Amino acid sequence: MSQTVRKSTGQGMEMVAFRVGPQEFCVDIKAVREIRGWTPATTLPHAPHYILGVINLRGTVLPVVNLAARLGLPVDPPTPRHVIVVVAAEDQVFGLLVDAVSDILSVSPELMQGAPDLAQDSAKAFVSAVVAIEDRMIARIMPERMLPERLRLV
Repeated sequence: MSQTVRKSTGQGMEMVAFRVGPQEFCVDIKAVREIRGWTPATTLPHAPHYILGVINLRGTVLPVVNLAARLGLPVDPPTPRHVIVVVAAEDQVFGLLVDAVSDILSVSPELMQGAPDLAQDSAKAFVSAVVAIEDRMIARIMPERMLPERLRLV
């Protein structure tokens, strides 16, 4: 997995960018606990279609969300090339299955624009902003909205 690191200018927010299919997304680096390779998950009965199951992370049971399925994008079966981005949001730690981590970005506030009104309501529930950097459009996701209510520990 190759990663490009952009130096922080000391301004803006640090974001971890990753790919899901042909699209790029990012999340605040403060929410990221670790990035690890794909580990097969144990399925949970009656879990929503976007929950792959759970994995054991150093003795902690960690739910894993297939981000493509959660966002309504085409879903490919996980392979050893996939990555799990472990995030913490609202007292819950869980994994997001993504294709690859691409960058660590320093994003100034003027680069963030609100989610477009053209987006489907389901997408707007998870996307808080769109970041325009060079020729890239990166959607900032809100991990606290990824898990269903009954899996949240709050």
